[in-house]
Amino acid sequence: MIGTSNIGKSWGDRVLFEGVTLKLNSGSRYGLVGANGSGKTTFMKILAGDEPATEGMVTTPRTARVGVLRQDRFMNDSDRIIDVAMMGDEVVWGALSEQRRLSDSGGDLGRIADLEDVIRAHDGYTLEARASFILEGLGIPVPLHKQELATLSGGFKLRVLLAQVLLGGPDALLLDEPTNHLDILSIRWLEKFLATYKGCALVISHDQRFLDNVATHILDVDYGTITIYTGNYSAFEVEKRLVRERMEAQKERQEKIIAEKRAFVDRFGAKATKARQAQSRLKQIEKIEVVEIAESSRQAPVFRFVPLRPSGKDVLTVVGLSKAYGDKQVLKNVSVAVRRGERLAIIGPNGLGKSTLLKIAMGRLDPDVGRAEWGHEVRPGYFAQDHRDLLDDESTTPLKFIEAACPTESQTYVRGQLGRMLFSGDDAGKRVSTLSGGEAARLIFCRLMVERPNVLVLDEPTNHLDLESIAALVEGLRSFEGTVIFVSHDRWFVSALATRILEVTPDGMRDFPGTYPEYLARCGDDHLDADTVVLKAKKVAKDASPSGAPVVTALSWEEKKKRRNRVKDLPQRRDKALAGIEAAEARRKAIADLYAGEGFYATATREELAKLQSEDESLARSIEALMAEWEQIERELAAFAEQDRAEDAAAGRG
Repeated sequence: MIGTSNIGKSWGDRVLFEGVTLKLNSGSRYGLVGANGSGKTTFMKILAGDEPATEGMVTTPRTARVGVLRQDRFMNDSDRIIDVAMMGDEVVWGALSEQRRLSDSGGDLGRIADLEDVIRAHDGYTLEARASFILEGLGIPVPLHKQELATLSGGFKLRVLLAQVLLGGPDALLLDEPTNHLDILSIRWLEKFLATYKGCALVISHDQRFLDNVATHILDVDYGTITIYTGNYSAFEVEKRLVRERMEAQKERQEKIIAEKRAFVDRFGAKATKARQAQSRLKQIEKIEVVEIAESSRQAPVFRFVPLRPSGKDVLTVVGLSKAYGDKQVLKNVSVAVRRGERLAIIGPNGLGKSTLLKIAMGRLDPDVGRAEWGHEVRPGYFAQDHRDLLDDESTTPLKFIEAACPTESQTYVRGQLGRMLFSGDDAGKRVSTLSGGEAARLIFCRLMVERPNVLVLDEPTNHLDLESIAALVEGLRSFEGTVIFVSHDRWFVSALATRILEVTPDGMRDFPGTYPEYLARCGDDHLDADTVVLKAKKVAKDASPSGAPVVTALSWEEKKKRRNRVKDLPQRRDKALAGIEAAEARRKAIADLYAGEGFYATATREELAKLQSEDESLARSIEALMAEWEQIERELAAFAEQDRAEDAAAGRG
């Protein structure tokens, strides 16, 4: 599907990778991994044609469609969400748009008929149903689909872009960090989607569980090149370590042989009786090629959190806490107690108040009702999901930022702490506003290390860290003698760290005193993806705006009129679709009866057979399209009914 031949990329005298020759095949899913800054995104841009390689070439079939998730793509906020997703199928969207335009203006009937053929040939009348299905899977429920893109925050807009890419039916998918703005439910949905995808998929991700569930191969950007491994991420880790160990053992054996021969030469080289043997050994040494082992670009920071003093036994007490943004209730009568030494993971879909709970506990937000109180001698340290406001001072450097947190410590101490977080030499003097997401996250953790809290409150701490840093963070938090309270959608991170699970659901909190694997065993493996569509359509219709405020769903008089007309029209469309299905199935049965008739093949001409076969195939496509249309109508009717029940309940009529 996609081939590379001696691809190389360098910036000045810095070589990212070179000599990359690969063949990426349909039906395979490749996880692209490597340290931050190693060149993963650059390689993907080269494959997408967005950036030239320094050397080598990329080949893709001329007719192949490549879908690329570009997070910097321009979007028109006035477009409807469903329309933006549907634009992913460029052929059908273009035909539908032109047909609509010609029909409205009374244009060329012949052209309209041609467009009708294009739409039917590409299952165009299922496009809206397919777009709606993908949007729901990615956490954008049906009631929002007809609203403008402007009603969504940046993270949710990227979900719409992902839906657009997936809908296009590409032969190859190039996805750069597709899970960054997804909750656990949406990540599970995307895993299932990719598992059934027939094309070639290349995914950059720092989510180890996602890579384990999706990848059939791993492309490792390291040692100045890109190496392919068969299997998922866990298999890759084992294989790469074994390869490295074999190379190191081989090098050690070669160096030992050389040392032994060199010792013989040094000892007996001056003796006439041993001169010939000494010369022979010198020639043998010259023939031995010691294997060269390149230095890995992988670097892991060292997280070491040491509390200044222990906290009391009772760390955090939350009693009867409720919080709403306008009409959107995100927390209702929440009560929870956290004890010293626990590592509490707060998990669940977006929009149900996980981050809000942490902000209230940290005093960043006031509750509407209830209270959150820290216990005796508690010193909490906070890692906010959006911590850029701490790093927006143009004059601040990592060195100054950490010195401000420990003014009595020497600069040697500060530089030592920065070195643990991979800020060495001139890196300590860079402006913090220029740091990458991973660098900024490591700097915040560095500050927490020098502040020495006895409780760590972490909101999505792994979002910008590479896989090595995430693994190192787990080790650091495991050895931490204090308490950890964290929100995360990274299931591997939760599994590796949590000793207690607090799952936030639309029906309330589920508090489980055990690990994540034990919780899944209790609830049912992968229970989080059960009834996803129903859960989201009912409970998670929200605008993920920066303030957390809900989407305003009150309808204007004009919108209510359109809705009434739509509700009135849907049953008629449903009946028409069902009638069409019945008629098409009856005709297919008639054709099958013709085929089964005695002597049919002896008398039928080749042209008649071809015509019947073509008609049968066309009927099959029509039935498939009508079935999809019927299913979409039923979903819309169910969504309208659910909305009516919700409005009745809100008005006190239920």
